[in-house]
Amino acid sequence: MTQIEFLNIVTPFKDKVFRLAKRLLVSTEEAEDATQEVLIKLWNNKAKIQEYKNVEAFSMTMTKNYCFDKLKSKQAQNLKIVHSNYEDKQTALQKQVELKDSVSWVERIIEDLPEQQRMIIQLRDIEEYDFDEIAKMLDMNNTAVRVSLSRARKTIREKLTNTHNYGIK
Repeated sequence: MTQIEFLNIVTPFKDKVFRLAKRLLVSTEEAEDATQEVLIKLWNNKAKIQEYKNVEAFSMTMTKNYCFDKLKSKQAQNLKIVHSNYEDKQTALQKQVELKDSVSWVERIIEDLPEQQRMIIQLRDIEEYDFDEIAKMLDMNNTAVRVSLSRARKTIREKLTNTHNYGIK
């Protein structure tokens, strides 16, 4: 496989790899390193790439595993999962403040979710993968992915509603 053929395969999803790494590792530098490591591993195994039915899903799984290893290592003890993808620049100042506050609450709520639910929220609602791809990446049953996503969304909705109604977490 030539370098151009490799790039044609990897280029369409390399940004998704970075976003997942950034979501898990928070630090842009750590996410860039993770993305580079995944791409290097793919390059080193380029002869086997064509054997995989879905290289993108395989890459996302590699990214997830690499990031989890990084988070478990001593050098990443202070990293945490956050959500910072939402920004609306065309609304009134008061509305912007309210939206930022809501996003902040959602971030906190997502941080408290079990690890599996956080991953499924990231892959489905942020990266927009379908259930079959998520099931393959996380080595889960398709129904289990749906149930976990439903529970995560329900938890987020309930806690956010309580926060807005009562002003407490």
